[in-house]
Amino acid sequence: MHLSNALRAATAMSLIMVGAAQAETITIATVNNGDMIRMQGYTADFTAKTGHEVEWVTLEENVLRQRVTTDITTKGGQFDIMTIGMYETPIWGANEWLVPLNDLSEGYDVGDLLPAMAGGLSHDGTLYAAPFYGESSMIMYRTDLMEAAGLEMPTAPTWDFVREAAAAMTDRDAEINGICLRGKAGWGEGGAFITAMSNSFGARWFDMDWNAQFDTQPWADTLNFFVGMMNESGPAGYATNGFNENLSLFQQGKCGMWIDATVAASFVSNPNDSTVADSVGFALAPDTGLGKRSNWLWAWALAIPAGTQKEAAAKEFIEWATSKDYIELVAANEGWANVPPGARKSLYENPEYQKVPFAQMTLDSILSADPTNSTVEPTPYVGIQFAAIPEFAGIASEVSQEFSAAYAGQQTVEEALAKAQAITNEAMEAAGYR
Repeated sequence: MHLSNALRAATAMSLIMVGAAQAETITIATVNNGDMIRMQGYTADFTAKTGHEVEWVTLEENVLRQRVTTDITTKGGQFDIMTIGMYETPIWGANEWLVPLNDLSEGYDVGDLLPAMAGGLSHDGTLYAAPFYGESSMIMYRTDLMEAAGLEMPTAPTWDFVREAAAAMTDRDAEINGICLRGKAGWGEGGAFITAMSNSFGARWFDMDWNAQFDTQPWADTLNFFVGMMNESGPAGYATNGFNENLSLFQQGKCGMWIDATVAASFVSNPNDSTVADSVGFALAPDTGLGKRSNWLWAWALAIPAGTQKEAAAKEFIEWATSKDYIELVAANEGWANVPPGARKSLYENPEYQKVPFAQMTLDSILSADPTNSTVEPTPYVGIQFAAIPEFAGIASEVSQEFSAAYAGQQTVEEALAKAQAITNEAMEAAGYR
């Protein structure tokens, strides 16, 4: 063999060996919702492009939050990528618990991320998690049942209209509940829903001196309205229903209305999964006339815990999973209605996506959500369905348990609110806020 040929062969072999050495197996913790499960189905595309293998740890929402929080705070090192959201990201980024995503490739186009999503996943202007999808919340409803009830859903309804419509659509003999809403304990489950709802009733978690506000009339109005409406028109056992349980009920045709994450629109309107796919309409989340709607703002995002030994491979995965190319991949295989929504400006500028019936309502809901001005009265915190302080998750988990007990009839609304007041003030005093 000539020397030049030998050198070329040696170089080629060394490149192969380097490539093999760089191939990693990364472990990703994620939530068990439809979009994340769909992503797992495309993992082979990532492996084919990079050589990296992926191990998935797929968990129910409350369990995921517990597992990743424990791992990040104890530096457990179980995961190379975590699925987290707008609550955790800025706090963990400030603590230097996450790898900054300030060196993503030019082709990734960070500037294409919706400002609401990029802002909520940043600290001091640095992105610490990339949005797989973004969401607000909105009303999904059965157009056939609404018509049969002799009602027409406004684009921007009030809670009074929603309660009236829920009662009119309820048919217990046919197992149709007029409305399905989250009652499940957990700060990001039923806690998130009732907090967003309370904003529209004029409630807030804290006053400007960090005093709990559960002893105020707006909170009493919120919970009494919620419990009254759900007892009239909600499903049995709603106190234990979260996102997945209500999704299943709606897809089976057992809900007249469901107010929840905008990302669910593709699931309820997919004829492969939903028995009512051809009769679903969409509207903004309700208000009470006080100037605040009850929609939230959230992103399920991918972040890299500091200290991982596989940072480069993890960044490659994040670029792949949250890219324009991934959106195109899903669209080519499953249609534009099923791509991850709410993260990129270019998606809503795409003429094909503009044809999707819920696209504009999703964008309108996201753009109307303002985490810096979410309540009628002023607050010392940022956030819509949460207060962006480290203590909130623990406090709100306990409070949501008391609320769920009231939904289940195990205590009165007044008792639940009194316990919430005590739990919150004691925790805030212990943390030095008061």
